[in-house]
Amino acid sequence: MIPIKLAGAAAKPGAAASASAAAGSALKYLQPGALNLAALPPLSLYIHFPWCVKKCPYCDFNSHEVRGGFPEQAYLDALRLDLEMALPLIWGRKIYTIFIGGGTPSLMSAAGLDRLMSDVRTLLPLDGAAEITMEANPGTFEAEKFKSYRASGINRLSIGIQSFNGRHLQALGRIHDDAEARRAVEIAHANFDNFNLDLMYALPSQTLQEARLDLDTALSFAPPHLSLYHLTLEPNTLFAKYPPAVPDDDASADMQDMIADVTKAAGFGQYEVSAYAQPGRRARHNLNYWEFGDYLGIGAGAHSKISFPHRVLRQARYKQPKAYLDAVRNGNPVQEEGEIGRDDMGFEFMLNTLRLTGGFSANLFAERTGLGINAIEKTLNAAEAKGLLYRDHLLIRPTELGQRFLNDLQQMFLGA
Repeated sequence: MIPIKLAGAAAKPGAAASASAAAGSALKYLQPGALNLAALPPLSLYIHFPWCVKKCPYCDFNSHEVRGGFPEQAYLDALRLDLEMALPLIWGRKIYTIFIGGGTPSLMSAAGLDRLMSDVRTLLPLDGAAEITMEANPGTFEAEKFKSYRASGINRLSIGIQSFNGRHLQALGRIHDDAEARRAVEIAHANFDNFNLDLMYALPSQTLQEARLDLDTALSFAPPHLSLYHLTLEPNTLFAKYPPAVPDDDASADMQDMIADVTKAAGFGQYEVSAYAQPGRRARHNLNYWEFGDYLGIGAGAHSKISFPHRVLRQARYKQPKAYLDAVRNGNPVQEEGEIGRDDMGFEFMLNTLRLTGGFSANLFAERTGLGINAIEKTLNAAEAKGLLYRDHLLIRPTELGQRFLNDLQQMFLGA
């Protein structure tokens, strides 16, 4: 039987029964199956904080507006119990990166974040050099609180700037203005030597010159990492229902070309579709996703991918905060669970790894899927013939044309 570790004070009578049931479930996944993984991939932890001050009109993430506060202590209790119940699935595995995302995790009190990090360290073995990232939005920045976050163990911030232009921030429905955006970066710079700035381009009525000014302003703060996203009108958002006037394809392409030139001149390497980093400053947590690594997700709506020697499991937790809290109390926060089938494994792997501009080792496919590269050989040949893919015996990567038509390239592997 897999041993169960319950942290005494937070464990309730029902928790032991839930953890015991989870252990039985873990034993099921350790049985022989259709795959044969020689080794398990690196494991990350994702923690979802589902509340924000205001829902942005472009946002399709699992976030919910705070109305009269949020149940911080009850949610922290649930996160700990959720993690306790998940332990049998990852028993003995070290955590290499942690990402606290949302929503707006920086709404959490300093004491709440400290408690969360203490619970994580109590229950999980962390790598000594673990990257621990927290998302933060400028409208929630308080210098003393962020000093406390740093003292609690957060060693990387990801700041949702989106723009330094007040008019564009209003159009995006952000709660901060341009002065608060600059102040947030200054506070981050004073407390963290590793941080990311999120910017968006192709914004409503944005010109090429305005996009360039946003990027130049971001670079003036000497960030180690930039995430530069093209605004997309996602389904089930306010922008999808009431679409704003955004730059056309030619104007957007000009912005992309400008970003490529300016970031390269500033010493940044583009290593993923939207990610640019100074040497040695790539986002290790996101890289683990893109290299088809494992991650345990806890919190409302969090997703997990967990490998076993003969199968790969996916899970999704209940999305609505109240439903999630109730489900944890009832002993099972997982709403959906299933294995990735052999026929889907190639697509799942390529969907992630093709986002890497430098590609991936040909051996990584077998390591992470348990399949031989011949499983997708026909599609690799077809993509190469179309000029979308480059490969040799060591490397597989999208060409420049493949990067431009990434969705088409990824879709080729669906059902491969």
